[in-house]
Amino acid sequence: MSKNPSSPRPPQNYKNNFFTEYPTISLFHVPPFYPPEVAQFFFVDTTPFVLRNWILPSRRHYDWRGVAPRGAYITTLLKDLDSALKQSPAKWKFVVGHHAIRSVSTHGDTKELVELLLPILKANDVDLYINGHDHCLEHISSKDSPIQFLTSGGGSKAWRGVYSPKNADKIQFFYDGQGFMSLRVTRDDAEVAFYDVAGAVLHRWRGAKQLLHPAI
Repeated sequence: MSKNPSSPRPPQNYKNNFFTEYPTISLFHVPPFYPPEVAQFFFVDTTPFVLRNWILPSRRHYDWRGVAPRGAYITTLLKDLDSALKQSPAKWKFVVGHHAIRSVSTHGDTKELVELLLPILKANDVDLYINGHDHCLEHISSKDSPIQFLTSGGGSKAWRGVYSPKNADKIQFFYDGQGFMSLRVTRDDAEVAFYDVAGAVLHRWRGAKQLLHPAI
């Protein structure tokens, strides 16, 4: 949320209007932006997946009340996510988390998400996994599923000069600087665009449901 006092503020009851909570507190479905048969978003709390957050908190201090024990929490979360994705009538399914599954920048792949979350996404034909965490813009395509991995973390701490192109999937786009991402969805296609801070388009991707695989 912008600290600029002139920025528009959401209504006080926006959470009641926009978020319907599943039994697992970290999984949310956002219904109002698109008709449910067109597109649905699923938000996943990825922080408990990362093992070092539990055993090597360093400068970060986590309050795990309501989360610990880690194994039981993650098992329940994945079960709820799998159920919600299977029950979804949406033509397009988008999952959003903080940590990257695939990344070629500072943090790299999150191995716990690759091992635990990614199989659920593949089994349920998820189209996009969208994350932040790495301070850059990225588009990586899965080689064995329709999933597109999209990182939009270019709001701050950019220009780190870290690019490690060794990755199990196909790197479509990488930008080390600041910028942002947009998503447009219709019943038959979806379009992602990455922009620099001046609003210039750096990269586009379009997927069409009538095709076997999304088109580049």
